[in-house]
Amino acid sequence: MKAYNIKNYGEPDKVLRLIEAEQPEPNDTEVQVKVCATTINDYDWCITTGRPFAYRLFFGIFSPRKKLMIPGMEVAGIVEQVGNNVTKFKAGDAVYGDISEFGFGSFAEFLCIDEKALAQKPDSMSFEEATSIPHAAMLALQGLRDAGQIKDGQKILINGGGGGVGSFGLQIAKLYNADVTGVDTGEKLKAMETQGFDNVIDYKKEDFTKSDQQYDLILDCKTNRSLWKFLKVLEPEGKYISIGGKSGKLLQMLYMSPILKLFSKKRVHMVMLKANKDLEYINQLYEDNKINCVIDGPYTFDKLPWAIQRFGDGLHNGKIVISVN
Repeated sequence: MKAYNIKNYGEPDKVLRLIEAEQPEPNDTEVQVKVCATTINDYDWCITTGRPFAYRLFFGIFSPRKKLMIPGMEVAGIVEQVGNNVTKFKAGDAVYGDISEFGFGSFAEFLCIDEKALAQKPDSMSFEEATSIPHAAMLALQGLRDAGQIKDGQKILINGGGGGVGSFGLQIAKLYNADVTGVDTGEKLKAMETQGFDNVIDYKKEDFTKSDQQYDLILDCKTNRSLWKFLKVLEPEGKYISIGGKSGKLLQMLYMSPILKLFSKKRVHMVMLKANKDLEYINQLYEDNKINCVIDGPYTFDKLPWAIQRFGDGLHNGKIVISVN
């Protein structure tokens, strides 16, 4: 099978190699999936480039650990084989999911993964749409609804609104009749207006943390500013939710959150993603035409290193999707 292999950190077009690899066989609890589509995520940028350096504590200091040599954490495809103890699926089933809890490897024509990492793909959903959903939609939902406890009619800001989480976050917020401001830059701004953001802010031209506008809820897809700057634009009982970002800022938030509770009603939360937790809910919203998938692409498999660089440069609108088979 064809697969992308990585042995060293560096620029995507230099370190990602398309190789012929042995097709994996499932163990007792795994299914073998013929990969039809996959996506680009922050993890893929970090494992390819080794940046930010702090992430190497998890991936490997000098080079990626062996189990990470074929990246890719979201998949949509068709079950080819099942292990002896598999009960959820049979050969021929269309499946999708965020597989990161059990492993990686979706940058390949086939992968084997524990059956618990996957869900049945709705017939009305294309493979490209399906693979764009699990990671981004779960982060948006668990950030806004579970951690943020979103309420009807609130003012919400999404920092990094032009990406995959931002596009789903907007649509989920609109289910609560929220007034939604998105922060990003470049060509994304016009696309965000088309998608339905009530206001868009170009962070290269305007620092929203210095504005008089305050928000009930901030969903931060970047976590690239000091926590105290965000607190200034939160309502007195507002909530700030981070889904990930720069390690230093995340640590600041982690340590300062308990202290904040001593003198303020503002609250700070970091989403610890529960992979695939609410896929059935998102599927129903899709079936009811209440959400749609904002896809950048799909691009062909040979474009995958280029697509990772596109992600790293922040040029994508919505979720970058790669068609594999």
